[in-house]
Amino acid sequence: MSYVNWPALAGALWLPLLITAVQAYFWGCFNGAVIVSKYILHDDVRNHGSGNAGLTNFHRTFGGLLTFVVILCDVLKAVAAILIGVAISQWFCLPFYTPVVAKYWAGLFCLLGHMFPCMFHFKGGKGILSGGTIALMIDWRIALVVWGGFLILAVLTRYVSLGSCWAAASFPFATWFVYQNTVLTVMAFFIGGLVLYKHRGNIKRLLTGTESKFTLHKKK
Repeated sequence: MSYVNWPALAGALWLPLLITAVQAYFWGCFNGAVIVSKYILHDDVRNHGSGNAGLTNFHRTFGGLLTFVVILCDVLKAVAAILIGVAISQWFCLPFYTPVVAKYWAGLFCLLGHMFPCMFHFKGGKGILSGGTIALMIDWRIALVVWGGFLILAVLTRYVSLGSCWAAASFPFATWFVYQNTVLTVMAFFIGGLVLYKHRGNIKRLLTGTESKFTLHKKK
């Protein structure tokens, strides 16, 4: 078994971890629903409906083709955060900080930026679209579990939040099944836990039967 100089490794890891976290967080801060509603429509989506700065609330409030702009923004920022994170890990080329670890690390901070954006008073979205993109960027098998369950539950029940909770809860278990790596699974639990935390109000409404169902038409 080869000797690992843990203090030296920790000293070398802090810089790539920090750079990855910062860039991913600021990518996450570019919230599509807030940017489109506040600066294009001049009507902040957080002042309507559930008050959430996410795709579902944007669609319910405004609808229209600008919904696709929100989708594109939230997808591309997750892609950028992950790709840059992988590039950073390859640039430093350190033991244990592999591209897969970088994907989870960047994904975690991208979601933190999306949910708690510093430029929008830390009031952001719930992370489903960006989180789903992160799952796709990590591994297609994990994405199949996360997206498959989400789509089945959302279509059959028309509760987007129920599908979202499945996606969040299944993510760490799918991670363990694919990689069987403790570090990756712990980060996956943090990612899934953040999404569930942001859906705590939805979970309460689901249990009481007062949750709104999704419709393709915006509210009047």
